[in-house]
Amino acid sequence: MKFKGKTHVVGDHIDTDAIIPARFLITADTAELGKNCFEGLEEGWVKRVTPGDILVAGENFGCGSSREHAPLAIIGAGIPVVLAKSYARIFYRNAFNMGLLLLELGDDIERIKEGNELEIDVAAGTIKNLTSGETIGFIPVAPFMMEMLSGGGLVEYVKRKVAQ
Repeated sequence: MKFKGKTHVVGDHIDTDAIIPARFLITADTAELGKNCFEGLEEGWVKRVTPGDILVAGENFGCGSSREHAPLAIIGAGIPVVLAKSYARIFYRNAFNMGLLLLELGDDIERIKEGNELEIDVAAGTIKNLTSGETIGFIPVAPFMMEMLSGGGLVEYVKRKVAQ
């Protein structure tokens, strides 16, 4: 998997209610949720996003409730990958289950700024910052997790396994 996009940076301890406030949980439709992504953080935030852009977050991203709508809203906003210093455990698992790739960078996250253009090569474990010229390495995602992601998340993965 490879990604290229412009970054949108959010801070530390962004909870699931900031990602998709409860008032928008009347649907599980990914596209509809995406229209309201980060409304709990800033009204109209998603209007700055172009499909393929990359979300960059600080520490403990996705804390709060365990709502599965949060990763779906990010996917629906057109963001295929999130980079963060660290993730809340249940959000991490929900994101992969829903088909959203998360990469944990620790303190290296500080090397990425708002509006940077990045190229991510998941197989190589590298992020090339085209704006600064830097390259950041990361621990590769486990093969099972990548297989699950490539098929659209846990439900689609299980359907394929059952069909086999």
